[in-house]
Amino acid sequence: MQKSIFSTPSLSRLIILKLLFIIVPGIVQAQQITGVWKGKRKSEKIELKLIKSADSLVGTAYYYHSRSNYRKYSVKGYFDAATNNVIWWDDKLIEDKGGSGILAHSEHDALLNVADFNCPGEDEMRLDGTSSMRDDMDTDKGAVNLLKTKSAVFSDEWDWVIDNYTVGANHPFVIDSVSRLTAGIKPFPEEKEIAAPGPRPVVSPNKSLSPEEKFAARKKNLQTVIPITGKVIEIKFYDNASIDGDSIAIFLNGKLLQQHILLGGEPQTIKLRAEDLEDDNELVMVAENLGTIPPNTSYMIVNIGNKQYEARLFADENSSALVRFIKQQR
Repeated sequence: MQKSIFSTPSLSRLIILKLLFIIVPGIVQAQQITGVWKGKRKSEKIELKLIKSADSLVGTAYYYHSRSNYRKYSVKGYFDAATNNVIWWDDKLIEDKGGSGILAHSEHDALLNVADFNCPGEDEMRLDGTSSMRDDMDTDKGAVNLLKTKSAVFSDEWDWVIDNYTVGANHPFVIDSVSRLTAGIKPFPEEKEIAAPGPRPVVSPNKSLSPEEKFAARKKNLQTVIPITGKVIEIKFYDNASIDGDSIAIFLNGKLLQQHILLGGEPQTIKLRAEDLEDDNELVMVAENLGTIPPNTSYMIVNIGNKQYEARLFADENSSALVRFIKQQR
């Protein structure tokens, strides 16, 4: 009777060793980036809890002066194991303790960070990089330097995940469940049909404004951050809900890229070359009109290399949807 090739002990051991060689580095990297990180930015202390799930990151960030004076944000991000680049941003303000009057904080204090994961010593792991305002890449907030530690100042739901990460808590279902529990689900504005407007009063014609001037005053709200890991970025826009005549314009780093894009069931596609982009880029979707069912909502799919990202974008007469594309440093 012919023996199976796996019945040979030496061959079986070789196969197991090869599988471990492939699997173990990924597990080790996930363990290394998952945990509690501490540092300081000017007079403000930082405590960051990161949890890796696939190549995405979730967690919480605390900016504090004391245990009773702090801001707590839910955090989202990405980790590229090939380059050791880490991107994370403050997603939603969960708690604001101790701030009042002119010292009160808001979503506009939210930061975006790009750092290098490095191990300068045998028992030392660091995140070293730069910070900017989450909704404005041109507002530099200085360096960010964090050291991985074993203890946390603040307790929250992620402590259990960190403590049990290697014994089952690293399962995507567990991480997603805790993420929803911690940050909640952001309400997406409901589209409501409006009655046809009455006749408009006659007004004197104003000076003709360029698209850049027309939309510059609108507030930008970050929707997501996407790492650039390939040579070509393909971006597809769809109408997110009812097809109602929504029209958008797309700006890249403050310059009009394309206008009068009518959203529908078929994708409107824009392609960008990575070599033409900066290290940090702002893609802004503005509403040219709101269709018959405001607000203007778009479903965006981005393909870069072998990875796909999705986001739902929201814009109206006062605010525009911001997506930041950040190059991975090698």
